[in-house]
Amino acid sequence: MNDNMSGKGHYYHLTPDLSIHRIINGMWQVAGGHGYIDHELAIKDMMKYHEVGFTSWDLADIYGPAEDFIGQFRRRLSELKGKEELDRIQSLTKWVPQPGRITRSIVKENIQRSLQRMEVRSLDLLQFHWWDYDNLYYLDALKYLSDLRDEGIIKQIGLTNFDTERMQIIIDTDLHVVSNQVQYSIIDRRPEEKMVPFCMENNINLIAYGSLCGGLMSERYLGRIQEPSGGELNTLSLRKYKKMIDIWGGWNLFQELLSTLKDIAQKHNVSIANVATRYILEKSAIAGVIIGVRLGISDHRNNNAQVFNFSLDKLDYDAIDTVCTKSNNLFDIIGDCGDEYR
Repeated sequence: MNDNMSGKGHYYHLTPDLSIHRIINGMWQVAGGHGYIDHELAIKDMMKYHEVGFTSWDLADIYGPAEDFIGQFRRRLSELKGKEELDRIQSLTKWVPQPGRITRSIVKENIQRSLQRMEVRSLDLLQFHWWDYDNLYYLDALKYLSDLRDEGIIKQIGLTNFDTERMQIIIDTDLHVVSNQVQYSIIDRRPEEKMVPFCMENNINLIAYGSLCGGLMSERYLGRIQEPSGGELNTLSLRKYKKMIDIWGGWNLFQELLSTLKDIAQKHNVSIANVATRYILEKSAIAGVIIGVRLGISDHRNNNAQVFNFSLDKLDYDAIDTVCTKSNNLFDIIGDCGDEYR
C-alpha cells in the first residue's frame, strides 16, 4: 500500500498536478442552518486554518457566500503574504444546477460566475451534482465541463453524490472524472458495497463527508442515555445525521459505538472524532475527509491535526466492526451513495 492510500500522508495526489490536504475544510456550514456567521470573523478563521496547514476547502455555488469567502480570503492572504502564497490553496467547489436543458453557454456562464466570486483564473476541482437521473442532460453538462477543462478553465472534474450505476454510464461515455464526493462514515458504509470497488477499478478517488455525523461522533454525546432533544439538535447537520443514526441502529447502539471509540481514543491519546476520521482515511479509494468548519463560532484545528499522529491497528478495527455487525445495512434500506437525495 503506497503512502497515498495508507492515510499516513497529510496530502493526497488527486492528479499529478493537484494535491489536496487529507482533512478538507467543509464550508456547507456557512450556507445557513448552523448559526450566524460573522463575515470578518470567518475570514480571520480561514487565515488561521491556512496558517496551520489546512489549505483545502470544500464549497459550492449554492453554499451561500462560500465562494465569495474564498475570494475575499485569497485577497487578504495575498495582501499579507504575497501572491505566491495563493498557490498553497486548493478550492474544491461544486456546480449544482437545477435539472433541465443544459447548453454550453449555461455551463460557461455558471463556471464564469464561480471564477469571479472566488477570484481565480481556473477552478482546481469542479465537483458536479445532478438531482434527477431521469434527466440525461447531466451527460451534456459533463461534456461541456470537459471542454472547459481542456481549455484550462477547470483543472479537474469530479462528482458529488453520484451512484455507481450513473458513474458507469459516465465512464462508458468516455467522460473522465477524478473523484466522487459521498457520505461515508463508520455507520454509513454504503460506499463499500459497490462504489469503492468501482472506483478502485477505474482510478477514481472518493472524498468523504459526514464522517463525524455532524458532530454526534464526539465525547459530547458519549454516555447520553437520553437521546438529544429536537431543541438540542440545533444545526442542519445534527438533525440530518441523527436521522441516519436512527436508521442505522438507534441511539443505544450508537452509545455502544461511542464507548468503543472512546476506548480506542484513550489508547492512542486522541479524541473520538480523530478515531472516526482516521477509520475512513485508511479506507481504500479515500483521498480525503471533509470536516465542517463553523467559521467564527467553533475551532477544531488543533484536534483535527491529531489525526496524523496515530494509526489504527487490527484490534481497533475488530472492536469497531464488532459493534457495527449489530446494525442495519444502510445500503439495503437507503440504496447506493447519494440515493437519499433522489
